[in-house]
Amino acid sequence: MNRIRILIVDDHEIFRRGLRSLLESRPEFQILGEAADGMQAIEKAKELKPELIVMDVSMPQLDGLQATRLIRKQLPSTKILILSQHDTSHMLSAAFEAGANGYVTKSQVSRCLLAALDAIAAGRPFTWNGQETEAAAQNSTGTDTN
Repeated sequence: MNRIRILIVDDHEIFRRGLRSLLESRPEFQILGEAADGMQAIEKAKELKPELIVMDVSMPQLDGLQATRLIRKQLPSTKILILSQHDTSHMLSAAFEAGANGYVTKSQVSRCLLAALDAIAAGRPFTWNGQETEAAAQNSTGTDTN
């Protein structure tokens, strides 16, 4: 079985540890590394070439949406799941406009993260409540699964 190579990006170390622990519970996920801000995310993404990045939005130096745009230009096949504490349609739209393949609010991580990663790895967009949306499907930069 091929493992999905993942980079975790969040400015809170405790949250990164929790994500790592949750993701390492699944044998199909391989954590390549972690980054604490958007600049580190870009550097590590170029170096490690993950298949999937779990990216926080609110970070110092360079936020997750800006980092997503830059990573998308350099590594167009890398899939990106945005995590945010903001549960708004504006943030959801901004995430997909930046090139994200999915969006989950931090309050839904324990409930939705694994399903979101499974969907994104399979080439389907994913939103915070576990429902694919027409807007997400139209704006997704994910690859075709045919």
